Amino acid sequence: MRKPVLLTPGPTQVPEEVLASASLPIMHHRTPQFEAIFEEAAENLKYIFQTENPVIMLTSSGTGALESSVINLCSPGDKVIAVNGGKFGERWIELCKAFHLDLVEISIPWHRTVKPEEIEKALKENPDAKVVFTTLSETSSGGVTDIESIAKITRTSPALLVVDAVSGLGVTPLYTDKWGVDVVVSGSQKGFMLPPGLGFITMNERAQKAMESSTLPKYYFDLKKAYKNHAKNTTPWTPAISIIVQLNIALRMMKEEGIENIFTRHHKLSEAIREGVKALGLTLYNEDTGDCCIAVNVPDGVDGGKIVKLARDKYQVTFAGGQGDLKGKIFRISAMGNVGPNDVILGLATIERTLAELGYSFEKGKGISAAICSLSK
Repeated sequence: MRKPVLLTPGPTQVPEEVLASASLPIMHHRTPQFEAIFEEAAENLKYIFQTENPVIMLTSSGTGALESSVINLCSPGDKVIAVNGGKFGERWIELCKAFHLDLVEISIPWHRTVKPEEIEKALKENPDAKVVFTTLSETSSGGVTDIESIAKITRTSPALLVVDAVSGLGVTPLYTDKWGVDVVVSGSQKGFMLPPGLGFITMNERAQKAMESSTLPKYYFDLKKAYKNHAKNTTPWTPAISIIVQLNIALRMMKEEGIENIFTRHHKLSEAIREGVKALGLTLYNEDTGDCCIAVNVPDGVDGGKIVKLARDKYQVTFAGGQGDLKGKIFRISAMGNVGPNDVILGLATIERTLAELGYSFEKGKGISAAICSLSK
């Protein structure tokens, strides 16, 4: 029986050696043995985040880490700016509203990402804004935001820049310290090649100082407690022990490959997907498409929901469908995490077989051939 292939923008495929480490006997988290594992993981996380600041590990999904950034930086009634340009941009909006912040919303169409000049305009109009919340990789639409240019703007303002890099970290370039990004948030089930269950957050000195004056209610996600325990190679609450053991293995693999090589690999694989779908006469949805997720417009006359269902249930290759208003209008493919060239070729072959079965007319094998040519460059 053929092994199922996961080509979704999270969760992603987990390497066998990482999966195997989850079967090790459970250990107690208040022991020197676990603290040594924690310490190694904490140090290697800084390499992936490209920062010298501590990276806090939270037992939660990425959304928990997003919430922790809001409640640890803000006080009731603070003015904040948030970009709403996709399903995960919407999450920033919902979080800010949930905690009754004075929200300035930058609403953009899903087919593009926010432009630096739009951030600059919002900051000029709202000089009292405390935080700017935005997203590196918007996997609902396939866009990747120009965080480097945005950080150049926020660095000269009092506002902190908080970036949702749940699906972008370890996939597409993000240099936290070099670019001057104040806060970066991520999660385990994307570029880290792990099961869901860990959230990550790092803050520079500017953000940590702001954290000291935050008065929003917090308990489980109180980062003051997390930082205090992190310095002792532990956590305030029971951590996801097995996933942190897995994290250690995954981080060793990532560090051995090298961050620049990881970015290059994702770009090459994603470029092959883009070339493959274009060769079939398909078009990309987002004008700022990056290497985290490729959103493809469903061709006229084809049921978009059936593309994903047929590929998954008949051919055992899982893609993602559209979300919100894009449901049935796009399908999404990702090469992030533990994906190689053969997975990409299989993915393109599955797209061809699925589209042919659903009545779409194209030259058979053209997408596969284009992807192979792209990978050979």
